[in-house]
Amino acid sequence: MASATHGKLVYNIYRALTYGLSPLVYLHLRWRQLRGREHPLRWPERLGRPSMPRPPGPLLWFHAVSLGEGMATIPVIKHCYRLRPDFNILMTTSTYSAFEVIKNRLPSGVIYQLCPVDIPAAMDAFLGYWKPNAIIIIESELWPNLIMGASKHGIALALLNARMSAKSFKQWSRPMLLPLISLLLSKFSLIAPLSTSQAIHFQLLQAPPFIINFSGDLKYVHGYDDCEGDLGSLEDLKVQLVHRQIWMASSIHRGEEKVMLGADKVLRQMNPQMITIIVPRNPQHGKEIAQELLKEGQTVALRSQHETLMPGTNVYVVDTLGELRQLYRLTPIAVIGGSFFPGLAGHNISEAAAAGCAILTGYHVGHYKNMVLEMQQLNPLSVLQVSGKSELEEALMELFSDARLLEARQVAAREAFLALSSGIVANLNVINPKLLVSGGSKIKCEAWLQLKEIMDRRLLMCKQFGGVIPGLITSQNNSYSAIKVCTERNATTTRNAAFTPTCHAAVVALVC
Repeated sequence: MASATHGKLVYNIYRALTYGLSPLVYLHLRWRQLRGREHPLRWPERLGRPSMPRPPGPLLWFHAVSLGEGMATIPVIKHCYRLRPDFNILMTTSTYSAFEVIKNRLPSGVIYQLCPVDIPAAMDAFLGYWKPNAIIIIESELWPNLIMGASKHGIALALLNARMSAKSFKQWSRPMLLPLISLLLSKFSLIAPLSTSQAIHFQLLQAPPFIINFSGDLKYVHGYDDCEGDLGSLEDLKVQLVHRQIWMASSIHRGEEKVMLGADKVLRQMNPQMITIIVPRNPQHGKEIAQELLKEGQTVALRSQHETLMPGTNVYVVDTLGELRQLYRLTPIAVIGGSFFPGLAGHNISEAAAAGCAILTGYHVGHYKNMVLEMQQLNPLSVLQVSGKSELEEALMELFSDARLLEARQVAAREAFLALSSGIVANLNVINPKLLVSGGSKIKCEAWLQLKEIMDRRLLMCKQFGGVIPGLITSQNNSYSAIKVCTERNATTTRNAAFTPTCHAAVVALVC
């Protein structure tokens, strides 16, 4: 009770601060719009001003922050439409780049808007206008005004592919913020975590265990739509690549191009006709890479200019968005960037696996570590992690000189993807609109009350025993298993279900 009161107090402070900062947020949005970082015409949607009418009938609101999360949402939206075509669906993203790509991928009839910033006036106006029956948030968009506004209006909330970075978990765990995140998580009817370890994070932040439902990683679920990319020019590119050895470096961040172009030089010593496809994370970065290569006297083809591969061209730079999945189908080898330097957090490797590429990536993969481990556990050949430039060069040379190994890695990646992508959307309770439209009510069970009591004592116990609790589980793996069993049990048990001593031990051991 005291924790809930403290949480509401912290939220009221947050709401007051965001209210006071609203004029600065408006100016910031205008500045971004002038710099081309917000939609030139539809940027007022970020202030909760709609640009389309709200149709009559029930409405589900799906929100994803950017392109990757938005693409992962589309299969869930399609599944909802198949089950209940009478439902209206509203989709929002926060970034302009995501908007430009996703608007052409959504099923007909989906309303697409830019998400309002989390200031009271914008969020209240948005919720008041659209009046969603349920809000489905993807991954980690835990905005207090959105969540508390939805709760105030009796709108059910679900968090899919739920994840939290180590940095965010540490921040939310602080004594000042823990009551707030506990309050926010208590408003959800469903949390579908990315992994068991993520489920533990949410439980340690006092999410009710009976709302946690394991389904799988939504980023495994995707297909190749006819509208994706410029298919005509991709077919032309495929013809140009015939009889040439190819590899692709995708989702490259600044600095990583040096690693990839260094590997390109080594590989061209083996085969002067080798083609390296570079796909930077930021299209502007691609233009900069092409300019630097031209200064060095190299022949480069730039995709945005529709340039063809001339004799002597060894580097093809893709400075466009939304074509990565199709491009993977042109190459036998994919090196996934955003993973070669500390501070980076990896990118989705399942798209390359779906296309049957041999996959290489670095070790700095953030929350994608779970995806890498899952695939490697199914088949060690499915993903190869390399530590830097020299290891990458050695691995690429080995793959190009050993056709059997290359084929084995391609098959392993594809088979791992097929195994892990099966049935994910069907396992999500969110696709049953009845759960959410009638949802919002929270079950109070003895298990959750016991967990909260343990959590309230955790700092005192850890300090008292010096970080080790005698007689309790200290093995991380056993703790993870106990939490998982406890989570799955409480997701389906009755109102009066009780936490077992093993679950108690697991929670406290992990906290300490």
